[in-house]
Amino acid sequence: MNYSSKLIEEAVEAFAGLPGIGRKTALRLTLHLVNQSPEKTVEFAEAIRKMRQNIKHCSVCHNLSDEPVCQVCADKRRDRSLICVVESIRDVMAIEDTGQYRGLYHVLGGLINPLEGIGPDALTIDSLLQRVAAGEVKEVIMAISPTIEGDTTMFYISRKLKDSSVNVSSIARGVAFGGELEYADEVTLGRSIVGRVPYKL
Repeated sequence: MNYSSKLIEEAVEAFAGLPGIGRKTALRLTLHLVNQSPEKTVEFAEAIRKMRQNIKHCSVCHNLSDEPVCQVCADKRRDRSLICVVESIRDVMAIEDTGQYRGLYHVLGGLINPLEGIGPDALTIDSLLQRVAAGEVKEVIMAISPTIEGDTTMFYISRKLKDSSVNVSSIARGVAFGGELEYADEVTLGRSIVGRVPYKL
């Protein structure tokens, strides 16, 4: 594609580097910004800059947060005896959208995948075990995508929790095997949380 401006080309390249954005969409977004007032474009750029510079990972659950401790962990109304273990921050958002869960979360930051060189040490499993060892937790809910990597991760965590007093459960299989949790509809995901079942090793 030929560009009349190097600045336009650089902006298109930046947008095209985002997941799911092709060059045509990147060009459309760039031209949209060009047609906005300078103030609007500066607001857009400033919002991205502030987000990237100031966003934090919650020191408790590893969710994204504006503060050292996220809103969920800081909310005294949440059931602190429940921890819902998820792969990513997107899964937290998906479960929160169901309105069916009032416990806490723990974001692993991925799944065990030996083929990709991702072992347990690359995830936040140790801090999960520390939270459980603190004694307030009564149930750990495995809300992990039902894939081979997901099942491997659930098995590993369950083995680590085997000698603790907590109950380990997994979401009901309303979510099809091989499916990604974040793409499940809210009703199915909500029912899966409510209808969770004991996880068997």
